[in-house]
Amino acid sequence: MGKAHQLPDFPWDLLAPHSQRAAKHANGIVDLSVGTPVDSTPAVIQQALIEAANSPGYPTTIGTVELRESCSAWMQRILGATVGVDAILPTIGSKEFVAWLPTLLGLGPNDHIVIPLVAYPTYAVGAALCGARVTATDHPEAIDDAALIWLNTPGNPTGHVLPAERMNSIVEHARKIGAVVASDECYYELAWDAEPVSILHPSVSGGDHANVLAVHSLSKRSNFAGYRFGFAAGDTSIIKQLLEVRKHGGLIVPGPVQHAAAIAYSDDAHVAVQRERYRVRRELLKGALHQAGFTIDDSAAGLYLWATRGEPCWDTVSWFADRGVLVTPGDFYGVAGAHHVRIALTATDEAIGRVPARLAM
Repeated sequence: MGKAHQLPDFPWDLLAPHSQRAAKHANGIVDLSVGTPVDSTPAVIQQALIEAANSPGYPTTIGTVELRESCSAWMQRILGATVGVDAILPTIGSKEFVAWLPTLLGLGPNDHIVIPLVAYPTYAVGAALCGARVTATDHPEAIDDAALIWLNTPGNPTGHVLPAERMNSIVEHARKIGAVVASDECYYELAWDAEPVSILHPSVSGGDHANVLAVHSLSKRSNFAGYRFGFAAGDTSIIKQLLEVRKHGGLIVPGPVQHAAAIAYSDDAHVAVQRERYRVRRELLKGALHQAGFTIDDSAAGLYLWATRGEPCWDTVSWFADRGVLVTPGDFYGVAGAHHVRIALTATDEAIGRVPARLAM
């Protein structure tokens, strides 16, 4: 039997004792630890899924023309980026793509992957799955042997937004050394205090998508997480390479989901409604955290508040659990997060409405 991949323990398992303690609160737990949508999938999307329910044949890995045209139009409309349908690749959610991109690119033990200093854990998991070396840094230009550089803007967990000039500098460095830059932009439409820019935008890419990929998802903007849909777009030659491997591996988005995704990306109205829900929740939580003595760092966009009061993150997690609230310790995202916690906006209005009084205890 071959050697197993050296994967880390699934971090949320470590939260179980705190979850159990928070659940003992007289009025129940308020779980702000996981960024999973809780609001209904918009009716226009549900109807689209029903319309495509009769789907007896195999779908295509590249996706329908309807789907890719919808994604292309959305990128032009929202990102200000011009991307042809041959440079778009559907994925089974974005996490699947993040985890398997290094393997799909053919990277291995002789390769070097760069991830953000404070980062979504799946970037490191992707390196572990192919055996590549990984470095966490916010200065990828200092790495001259990188094969793949991950960016995440707006970021998870911090909510930071990278400016166009900073991203352009990283892209230019990557092109000099022959690296691929993959930008995870799944929170793009949830901007609060800063406007994000896509790696595909001309101000970053120079109008040339060589060596760059953008990763997008419907999970957060459209409450689509249960459907599992995302897409990658950018360098046509890389997309073609990934497509060939995915065809052999059976990594195919189901046909009805492809149709529902096409409709989701063609409708901006439901996104505005959902964004307003998150804005209201964010303002309520921000006020409660400030009143309780917390500082909120970054958090200019996205679904999380990156909060600290200068103590070890697990002490903060325990403090919240005593008040019936579950939050995520910052060290799940790297040692640089050891004095922060991540607080998600993904709970119902009723649940988040209970938080201010609890924090004031």
